Amino acid sequence: MSKIHRRGLMLVLSSPSGAGKSTLSRHLLENDPGIDMSVSVTTRKPRPGETHGKEYYFITREEFDLMAKRGELLEFATVFGNSYGTPRAAVEKALGAGRDILFDIDWQGTQQLMGNAGEDLVRVFILPPSAGELAARLHRRAEDSEEVIAGRMAEAASEISHWAEYDYVFINDDLEASHKAIANILAAERLKRSRQTGLAEFVRELQADL
Repeated sequence: MSKIHRRGLMLVLSSPSGAGKSTLSRHLLENDPGIDMSVSVTTRKPRPGETHGKEYYFITREEFDLMAKRGELLEFATVFGNSYGTPRAAVEKALGAGRDILFDIDWQGTQQLMGNAGEDLVRVFILPPSAGELAARLHRRAEDSEEVIAGRMAEAASEISHWAEYDYVFINDDLEASHKAIANILAAERLKRSRQTGLAEFVRELQADL
């Protein structure tokens, strides 16, 4: 009988800051051996402890602009003077080998990915239980000043307005339930007929043997 292989998928997790996206991403990567974090290219300098090829691929502005011009980036953006992008070749290689890739990006990056790799994309948006809880989580992190927190809350309203552009949406009010929600989404998406290459040949052979 022919073997059934699976094409990998691109899982996007988006949320306003403080909704729990980083915690959920970390748990997924630690507990699911079939998924890897997307490694972006960036023009910014490495920070202490960062390794080329692990956190990011650190490249020059000239290299970045050339990649963008050649269409070698699935999505890219400039933040505070530094550019970031997703290399197309590395993602295509992983998907072809049946590996899933996790993306921690915002709605703008998600829109770019949708335009360049729509069939491979699974979009998940994570909502906080309430505005009050979102503010409380940002305060509990104790990472930002009151001014920065106010800015993040204002930005959250804009980000949440794009919730309807996603395939799946859930409220992160229970961490364990949220872990299960993401696992269930992945399980269903991995079984989609369109991602199982060789399935048609397998079924034909199965029918012929009946």
